[in-house]
Amino acid sequence: MSTVNTVTEQLTRAGQAIEHGSFAIIDAEAGPHRYTPDQWPIVRRMIHANADFEFKGLTEFHPDAVEAGVQAMVRGGTPIVADVEMICSGLSAPRLAHFGMRTHHFISDADVIAQARAEDSTRAVQAMRKAQRLGLLDGAIVGIGNAPTALIELVRLIREHGVRPALVLGMPVGFVSAAESKDLMALVAEVPWIVIRGRKGGSTLVVAALHALLALAEARQN
Repeated sequence: MSTVNTVTEQLTRAGQAIEHGSFAIIDAEAGPHRYTPDQWPIVRRMIHANADFEFKGLTEFHPDAVEAGVQAMVRGGTPIVADVEMICSGLSAPRLAHFGMRTHHFISDADVIAQARAEDSTRAVQAMRKAQRLGLLDGAIVGIGNAPTALIELVRLIREHGVRPALVLGMPVGFVSAAESKDLMALVAEVPWIVIRGRKGGSTLVVAALHALLALAEARQN
C-alpha cells in the first residue's frame, strides 16, 4: 500500500522539495496551535498560499468539516460550486479528474446578470439561486472567496429551503459584509463549514483549502 500521494503532489522532485521545505518552515515558525492533525494541513496550505501567519487563528472549522469534505471527495463525482471563476481556474484539473469532480460557477451568465438587474440584487446572489435551481448545491462542496452576498444567500438557502451542501468554504474577502457573512455561516450547525473570520480571505485561500482536502482524500485512498 502506497503511503505517498501521487496525484496531489508536485510533479517533479524539485517542486516537491520546495513545497515540502516551505511546509517545514511554516511548521517551525507557526509554533503551538489548537488545530487537529487533519485541520492543520489545511491551515498550513492556506498560510503557504500567501505567507500570512494570521490564518493560524482566523481559520475556524465546524467539527465535521474535514471529514465531510474528504468523504465527499472520496465518493467521487461531487460538484464544486464556486462564487467566481477564479476558484475554478485555480484548481488542478488532474486532481479533480482523479475524483471525478467538476466545477461550476454562474456569476457571468446572462440570465444571472439579467435577474440581478431586475431585482436590484447582486450577481453573486442570483448565481447561488441558479445553482440551487439546477440541483447542484445539495451534496456539493461550495467555495466562496470573493462575494459576501453569495455566502449570505447560501446561509438563507440552508435555513429557509433546507439546502444541504456537503461542505462550505466561507472565505470571502472585503470590507462590506465580509466578516458578517462568515459570522453568519459559523452559526450554522446543520452544514459543515470552514471559515476565515474577519475581513481577510479570497479565492486563493479557497483553492488552497480545496487542494489540501484533495491531498487528504488521496491519502485516505492509499
